[in-house]
This record gives sequence, C-alpha cells and structure tokens, in this order.
Amino acid sequence: MLRGIPVSQGVSHGRVVVLNRSRIVPAKAGFETDDQAGEEARFQTALSETRKQLTAVQERLRDEFGAKESQIFDAHLLVLEDPALMEEVGRQIRDEHHTPEYAFYTASEKYAEALSAVDDSYLSERAADIRDVTQRVLGNLIGQPQRAGVSDLTEPCIVVANDLTPSDTAQLDPAKVLGFVTEVGSRTSHTAILARSLQIPAVLGLGEAIEELKPGQTVLLDGFNGFVIISPSEQTLFEYGQLVERQSSIEESLDEIRTEPAKTLDGHTIILSANIERAGDVEAVRKSGATGVGLFRTEFLFINRSDLPNEEEQFQAYKKVTEYLAPEPVIIRTLDLGGDKLLSHVNVAAEMNPFLGWRAIRLCLEEKDLFRTQLRAILRASAFGDLKIMYPMVSGMEELDAANVLLDECRDQLRAEGFEFAENLEIGVMIETPSAAMIADSLARCVKFFSIGTNDLIQYSLAVDRLNEKIAHLYEPTHPGILRLIKTTVDSGQAQKIWTGVCGEMAGELSMVPLLIGLGVAELSVVPSLVPRVKMLIRSIEMAKARELAEFALNCDSPGEILDRAEALAKAAVPDFFEKTA
Repeated sequence: MLRGIPVSQGVSHGRVVVLNRSRIVPAKAGFETDDQAGEEARFQTALSETRKQLTAVQERLRDEFGAKESQIFDAHLLVLEDPALMEEVGRQIRDEHHTPEYAFYTASEKYAEALSAVDDSYLSERAADIRDVTQRVLGNLIGQPQRAGVSDLTEPCIVVANDLTPSDTAQLDPAKVLGFVTEVGSRTSHTAILARSLQIPAVLGLGEAIEELKPGQTVLLDGFNGFVIISPSEQTLFEYGQLVERQSSIEESLDEIRTEPAKTLDGHTIILSANIERAGDVEAVRKSGATGVGLFRTEFLFINRSDLPNEEEQFQAYKKVTEYLAPEPVIIRTLDLGGDKLLSHVNVAAEMNPFLGWRAIRLCLEEKDLFRTQLRAILRASAFGDLKIMYPMVSGMEELDAANVLLDECRDQLRAEGFEFAENLEIGVMIETPSAAMIADSLARCVKFFSIGTNDLIQYSLAVDRLNEKIAHLYEPTHPGILRLIKTTVDSGQAQKIWTGVCGEMAGELSMVPLLIGLGVAELSVVPSLVPRVKMLIRSIEMAKARELAEFALNCDSPGEILDRAEALAKAAVPDFFEKTA
C-alpha cells in the first residue's frame, strides 16, 4: 500500500498504464549569425502554434465544464505574452546566439524556479503552469507537439506518471481514465482542480514510491484517503465497496445541512465563511452554504498578466462578488504582494529574504498610487452590499494609521467626484506577525475585527520555513506559543467588543476546528469545498467540550499531546470524516 495526497475523491480499480515520463531538456547550442532572422521566425511560429493549441483546449473545457475551469488556461496563454520573459529570450537569441529551444527553456525555468521557492502554495504551484507551457513551446520547436501517451489510451485504466500537466489532464477521457497517480503535485495544483472537475479520482505526490507501480499491475486507488493498493485482495475490494456507499451517504447528509447554520449542539453559532481568489468563485460560495466571504485574495487580479488592473476593472470584480452575495458579508484583503510576485510591474531590488521584506502593507504604503487605485475600487464596490476591508501583514500601529490616512483621502476624492460608497465601511487587520498579536489590545481599539492568518503567524513565530523538508516537522499549529498568541488576540478583541476570525489553513483542518472555537474564535473562513464538512463538525460538537480542550491546550507544554486531544474530539464527533478503510 502506497500513500500520497488525496486531491480528487472517489475509488477506482483497474490496470496500471505508465505514461512516458520524459521531459524535453534542450542542450546548450548556438547558430550562425546569418541564421538569426530564421531562428527568430522559427520561435515566433512555435509561439503562434502553442497559442492555437492552448486556445483549442480552453474552448473545449469551456464547452464541457464552463468558464471557471477554462480560465485555468488564461495563465498559460499569458506566459506567452510576458514581456520580461520574451525580452530575455530575445536577448539570448540576439546577443548570445542561443537557439530558441535553449533560450526559452533557460529563461522560463528561471521564472519557474523562483515561483517554486515562494512560500505560498498557490503561487508555487504556478511553476507547473510555466513548465507546461515551456514543454508545449519546445515540442513545437522540435516538431513533437503531442505529449506521448495522454491521447493514446485505448481502454479503461489507472494512469501513472511523474506528473500530469494541466494540458495533459484536460485531454484525459473519463471513460478511459479510471483514476490517476503522480509522483509530484499538491491539492492546489491546476491538475488537481481539473481532476475534481472531471470527477476522476486522483492521488498526487507519491514521491519515489511511485516506482513500485509497474505497467499491467492491478491497483485500487483511494482518492478519499490517498492510498494506492497494489493487487488488492477480495476482502479489500469488498471493504472499499462499503466505503463508497458510506461516502455517498455522507455527501447526502452534507447536502441536507448546506443551508443550516454552523451551530454547536449546545447552541453556539460560529460564522462559517469562504476563501476565494477570483470573482468567478462566487457561485461556489453560495452552493457551499457559506456565510459570505471571509477572505477575498485580491492579488490574483494582478498576477499572470502583462499590465496592472485599473480602477474600473478592480471595481467590477469587487462589485460582482459583493452584489451577488448580498446581504452576506464580503471581506476584501488589500494587496498581499511581495517583490518576488510583481515581476515586471514594479521595479523591485533583489532581497535576501523577500518574506521578511517589502511585501503586503509595506509595499502598498510605498506604492501609494497602486494602493489608492485599489482602495477607490473597494470603496465604490461597498455601495452594493456588506463589504469590509482588511489590511495584511500589519506589524504596528503606524502602518494601520498610514493605511487609514490613504483610505480617508480616497473617500474625500470619491465624494468630490459624486461616487456613492458605504460611509460605515468596516476595517479590520490580519494578525500574521507576532508583533501584531502582542499589540492586539492597541489594534483592537482602532478596527472592527481581526482575521488571523495562521500560515504566516506560525512561520514567523516559530522561525520555520514549512517548505524546507529538513525543518518541516517543526511547523506545528498546536505549539503552545501559537495557541497563546491566538488566545491573546481573541481576548484583546473581546475586550473591545470586536470579533476574531481565522482564515488560514488551520481553519480548514478538521482536527483544529474544535480547538479554535474553544479558544474563542468567532469566525472561520475556508475554501468553499470544505465548508459543508466544517459545518457538519461544528454541528456535531458541544462548545463546552471545545472550551475544555482549549483550556487543556493552554496549560499543556506538548504540541503532540494537544494535537492528539484535538484529533480525538473531532474524530468522536464525525468519525466518518476520519475513516481510513485500509
């Protein structure tokens, strides 16, 4: 039995087909000076052919699954338009006489490696998009446009590969592909998103264990728990048949409570909201049963494009979400961008550690025109529903005060120009740095709510890079120091009669939910797909038990003991969510 990351639910049983794991890696090569025009033309022809291919895939997805899934390939197409990337390729061809294959590969790989290093799962996964486009361009340059194996399947099977790019996945036929397994990948990859849209069970990130899977083997793929079982016994197949029946029953139960409140057995209501990245995600929010949006990541309006969004474009995106979900609240986070994410938009000097450098509110307070444009758009959208605003990465009162000065300037401008906006727009801050948690009592006197970004709070408090395999085990959400910072924040907010929410990954971890609400967290914001399960868990526990757990955790020195106690409470409440058949 092998174990990876479950990214698309379902159980499938079939024969293994191993796809070609080769990747085009061109050798360093040059050309004669007289051939430059021909080489440049060859490169442009390959780009043009790649655009046609990607557009064809996008149109097919739009026809079969709708606009949301097809938007995945907007990012791929924009790679071909990136001015910095194209300039670098052109420079290598023109000045160094490198072949287009080598020039494009080295230039794009530099960007992919930079994104891979970003401590943001969504952005680091975009490296796969760049590499997907790179392989397409290289294939067209060398006359091998088709990726071997994907479109050649002739019978139902379990596909095994080092990786499946979004382009590969979009070409999979659900009638032929019963499920797929890859060596690399994560829940946030576009490959995972497409697998869920296609409703194909998938397990990613098996690592070196994938070498155990050989062509022709019979395997059982468990997309619920992330297991791949080689040559399953009749008893195992029988047990998994029962699992499928139970999961179907769970899904029916989740459907029944989608419109019900997230209220504990002893009557305590928790606000359960959704995290979104684009305006197009609003339908998923409504279907999930969430109470509005607890985190709208506005930076995704800015990345993967060759220009900055203007005020009107931003206004339309914010208005769409606010108006569609009214009267439910929508919390917009202002730009959480760093120098490594803006690329060609802002001239940023290299930093030794960009995650401790010029990012988020710090960048916005320096790039005031950029910030004012966003603030004006948010204010204008506030006229169409219950819109709130929060500033990310605040570390002191000076940043909050400076941001509010700019916000007031924008209010004055809009009044003078005759625009309507909500005069009582609520302002909050994200608690992501230890300093913000420690001065939460001061911040609470100047804002209407807190939202704890647990990902960064844990990283900065424990001095742990969670992407560094050597120290990843030290990234502990149940570390007593983290729990005390959360409790300090909650208590400071309650003293000023403001609520505290959590929008980081801890809010979506089922074993952490009882602990967080026991600490006094009033709102949880998770991705739409997790909302029903978190709601079911909340409706299956008593607040009294959650508070007992929190009291134990605040007086315990062992992260492991706290985690064990938290998992025990969650499992007792919703055992089916934690069931591991194998």
